[in-house]
Amino acid sequence: MEAKLSRAAKKLTTSPIQELSQLAQSCNAINLAEGFPDFPAPPHIKNAAVSAINSDFNQYRHVQGICDHLSQMVKETQGLDINPLTDIAICCGQTEAFAAAICATIDAGDEVILFDPSYETYEGCVTMAGGVPIHVPLDPPHWTLDPSKLLTSLSERTKAIVLNSPHNPTGKVFTKDELETIARACCSQNCLAITDEVYEHITYDTVKHISLATFPGMQERTVITSSLSKTFSVTGWRVGWAIGPAFLVSAISNIHVKVTDSAPAPFQEAALTALRSPPEYFQTLKSDYQSKRDYIVKLLAGVGFKIQFIPRGSIFLFAELPEDCLLSDVEFVKKLILEAGVVAVPGQGFFHANLSSNGISKGRCSYQKRYIRFAFCKSHETLAAVSERLGNFFNGASFLR
Repeated sequence: MEAKLSRAAKKLTTSPIQELSQLAQSCNAINLAEGFPDFPAPPHIKNAAVSAINSDFNQYRHVQGICDHLSQMVKETQGLDINPLTDIAICCGQTEAFAAAICATIDAGDEVILFDPSYETYEGCVTMAGGVPIHVPLDPPHWTLDPSKLLTSLSERTKAIVLNSPHNPTGKVFTKDELETIARACCSQNCLAITDEVYEHITYDTVKHISLATFPGMQERTVITSSLSKTFSVTGWRVGWAIGPAFLVSAISNIHVKVTDSAPAPFQEAALTALRSPPEYFQTLKSDYQSKRDYIVKLLAGVGFKIQFIPRGSIFLFAELPEDCLLSDVEFVKKLILEAGVVAVPGQGFFHANLSSNGISKGRCSYQKRYIRFAFCKSHETLAAVSERLGNFFNGASFLR
């Protein structure tokens, strides 16, 4: 009966990450793999959700106030004029917003540029839509974009470029020069851009998030996707959105209604409270996460990981294995789970095999099995426990000798 599966379903195979997650659960390992907090969401936001449920906002619902507030926020932070009535679709999290944007724009055979390493959902969505993912490698250790690699990857079949900034898994924030390169490519190729800006409020030091839609010629060809999840520590609420030109948002809305009909009603109501949070909330968010970033950078560097790039945004550290470690990333993570009781994500799940199609030798891609992604969106108690476990683990590490 497996022959009855679609071609897209057959391509979506399980990854080593899923196998390791099961192993981690059986070992009761501390979870630094998944990008969600182990500390509570802000009380005023939780109270708003409880109040909405008790007020019986429990049926299908579209809360226009979310669109109104997002329009104001985008104007204040990015200087973009957005019509809240036509240019915003509320979806079930950023994941659905992104999938709907892909389904609204990509036909069979259309090529979609993805920057590598990349979050695995992007490739899956493109594949399910019948599109062809084209992976453009970012250059380690600082994950810089080489304009020539982007330009040589474009073709007459290029329909869209996907951009995630701040970036998962590396913590990179694309520079203004890099964004200008991408914008010029979109305009010259007459292709779309679909962005994942879910970490837009989580940047560090003096770095500020700049949306690709702010560059000349880009607002009319860009779909911005984001959500409440990371900014307000509510990854399970599934309230996200797509912002873009009215004709694209209309198509995204139609797909959203056919697939899920409505984002969770009480959490949409609570989203209004979240989006009305004062500026101090966002400042504290950055400050708290920056202290966690600094802690884990010091911790991992102290036990031997190579930290050549410090995250400028997001909630992840992409750390290179110690130089004298002979294990692959998957082997190392398995050992980390069994012997240290800590789970992270092997980096190779974010890299993709067709890099060699861009003329890059396999030898130059050897780094793809040398990185581990750690999520530091955890409590100070959790990070302290990780510090103790890793210290003991590395003190007796036979794989380093």
